[in-house]
Amino acid sequence: MSYRNRSSRRNFGLPCRAGSARFAEDLRCSGRVGKKVAMIDKEVARVRHPEHSGKPATLSMRKPPWIRVKAPVSSGYARTREIIRENRLSTVCEEAACPNIGECWSQGHATMMIMGDTCTRGCRFCNVATGRPDSLDPFEPARAAAAVQRLGLNHVVITSVDRDDLEDGGAEHFARTIKAIKRRAPGTTVEVLTPDFLRCADSALEAVVDAGPDVFNHNLETVPRLYPEVRPGARYFHSLRLLQRVKERNPAMFTKSGAMVGLGESRIEVHQVMDDLRSAEVDFLTIGQYLQPTPKHYPVMRFVTPDEFRELESAAIGKGFLVVSASPLTRSSYHAGEDFRRLQDARHRAYACEL
Repeated sequence: MSYRNRSSRRNFGLPCRAGSARFAEDLRCSGRVGKKVAMIDKEVARVRHPEHSGKPATLSMRKPPWIRVKAPVSSGYARTREIIRENRLSTVCEEAACPNIGECWSQGHATMMIMGDTCTRGCRFCNVATGRPDSLDPFEPARAAAAVQRLGLNHVVITSVDRDDLEDGGAEHFARTIKAIKRRAPGTTVEVLTPDFLRCADSALEAVVDAGPDVFNHNLETVPRLYPEVRPGARYFHSLRLLQRVKERNPAMFTKSGAMVGLGESRIEVHQVMDDLRSAEVDFLTIGQYLQPTPKHYPVMRFVTPDEFRELESAAIGKGFLVVSASPLTRSSYHAGEDFRRLQDARHRAYACEL
């Protein structure tokens, strides 16, 4: 056990490590609030993002009324949290500090994050911990499938950290997780939100596509001009080509991508991203407001209004996306099950019009 783990358990008496977002969440749920929460929030920020230690802190902008969300207090939230803990799974809902966790978990919807809770990249927008990850857990796919079955999900989203330390970027682990869920819960549709497999052979992406997810999602996140600052470990046109290759491998598979706004992009740049995604035949686009996780992360440049989101949604529909979800609180897996049904209906209508 590391000194950090011993220290956190001695001071707070909790069985979760300080480097995890779940540590602070468990502390709040345990009722131990006040100065200890403030102390551990600072510790979590320090441990989770060592790559930001030399960057200046920026004061977060005050959130407008349309960003506010209710605290998670429902019995459904507690049940979802219990099932996730029992199966020793990570969720992007917690690790990325998603503002919709209360609403989604109250309905039993949780986006599972496989391959650990530590990412090999240090994107400036993301709250997931950065560092050297542990070895893959060969039993994780089975535990994820068991959790899906127990939660009774009709649709599940599986995502992951980036694993640049693995030769295939974790593609085979993704494939095994998809197959395990389909065996254990054959009535559940599976959506994957994958990393970019940047330095992997073509066979990595092919393994995930051939495992048969119902939706393949990979987020562009932002406009190409902002990649060096916001997403320095990735390449915009590589991500775009990844989505295009999915359609080449399986033309019937739904593809999806998402972008954040409020990072300093222009309206013209956002429309260019839409055009690029349509050129790759992407079916579904999500657009949401960027929220700064900690003062050391990339700052929010502005809060986009609900009216502007409606305009972006209308523009994207006009460009040919089957489904568009654009709102301040939209995230990749927000209402993913409902949106999958909308995707199916939109495709059926499109086919009917061609007959």
